Amino acid sequence: MFLSVFDVFKIGVGPSSSHTMGPMSAANRFLELILSSEWPRPSSGGQVGAIKVSLHGSLAHTGIGHGTGRAVILGLMGEKPDSVDPDKMDGIVSQVERTGRITPPGHPAYFFMPKNDLVFDKKQPLPGHANGMSFSAYDKDERLLLKRIYYSVGGGFVVTDTELEQLRAKKKAVAGATAVPYPFATAKQMLEMAERSGLSIAQMKRANEEKQRSREELDEGLDRIWEAMRSCIERGLKVDGVMPGGLNVRRRARKIHDKLQEEWRSNRINPLLANDWLSVYAMAVNEENAAGGRVVTAPTNGAAGVIPATIRYYEHFHEDWDQNGIRDYLLTAAAVGGIIKHNASISGAEVGCQGEVGSAAAMAAAGLAAVMGGTPAQIENAAEIALEHHLGMTCDPVAGLVQVPCIERNALGAVKAVTAASLAVKGDGQHFVPLDACIETMRQTGYDMSEKYKETSTGGLAVNVVEC
Repeated sequence: MFLSVFDVFKIGVGPSSSHTMGPMSAANRFLELILSSEWPRPSSGGQVGAIKVSLHGSLAHTGIGHGTGRAVILGLMGEKPDSVDPDKMDGIVSQVERTGRITPPGHPAYFFMPKNDLVFDKKQPLPGHANGMSFSAYDKDERLLLKRIYYSVGGGFVVTDTELEQLRAKKKAVAGATAVPYPFATAKQMLEMAERSGLSIAQMKRANEEKQRSREELDEGLDRIWEAMRSCIERGLKVDGVMPGGLNVRRRARKIHDKLQEEWRSNRINPLLANDWLSVYAMAVNEENAAGGRVVTAPTNGAAGVIPATIRYYEHFHEDWDQNGIRDYLLTAAAVGGIIKHNASISGAEVGCQGEVGSAAAMAAAGLAAVMGGTPAQIENAAEIALEHHLGMTCDPVAGLVQVPCIERNALGAVKAVTAASLAVKGDGQHFVPLDACIETMRQTGYDMSEKYKETSTGGLAVNVVEC
């Protein structure tokens, strides 16, 4: 089992990796398919003249609040999550709505009127996953030429229905079949390999990554990921005002940051100083995400603030921090994130927020424990502590927006991650609940959880706040 650090951490735009980045990428894939030779053309040589899209499950229920419709439009215009200019997105969407045409580079113009051709189907979920999409292409006489179903499975990952079946089959395969030096699929295997090799988790993950790219390319990529995270924090600390979506939720990170700066300069005693800085860093990221700004999935957009906040905390409060430490942090966190994704889920629509903020906190705790000098056993313990204390957390965004309770949840997830790392490093690595057992518990809990608590905004805070 090998999931690259650059699959776990992807640069994109908010507000959601599964509901924004995933659908945009699915639209990109459908455009590529239209130009390919992978589908049978009719004998008449029919040419695609129009495209229609339907969204299902969680994408239909919370897609408006998550910007899923505009993400599909942007993707059909050829825009990609890692390169689209956030300042131009509204103009591109307005153009399509005004003209009823999409004009992706390298393609002829296709008819696509969002009001009619982009359907939020709340009645008919697709069988493979809660985040399902159907893309269809028609000729000028409205005859169906091509249809594909895609699933956005969390963290910006997109697969077809066929690929989803193959992925589920691969989960049953032996980890040793993967062509990397340290192919661990579970935390137990990871610890056993670390024991035999004498390497840290970061060193094993680095060896796996360097089968795909050079050391220089790996380090440059890791530095680019952290720079994108850091830039997101800095933007979030400088901007105030009301976030979009209609809830009229105001940004708070800038004002809190200004107060912390004042305390810092005055040398006033603040026993919660580290927690306050952690919280404001996380909130800055998730306010940017809620506004549709550029963020890094870590491992999702809804949980994008936890890992950057704890890295910034490492810079702020650990005098021995350095760039190599940040790289080791990211590699260690990615190793844990890969295990969670492989054995459970990072999708709020599939297992609730325990799979998003819970997974992010486990990854952050592991990364921080690593740079604090933790052994592999202590790192695994840190991840387990953080994840265990998010078990059962629902995903119930008010109005389908990644604002309430998501922004504060990231702040508390970062605090839990730091606490978990500190507890683990002060111990000897021995603990009662293995990380693998905790991950399996999360999977089972998500399976048993009512659909109304899994990113559908039909239960929990999403209902009760409005009623109150």
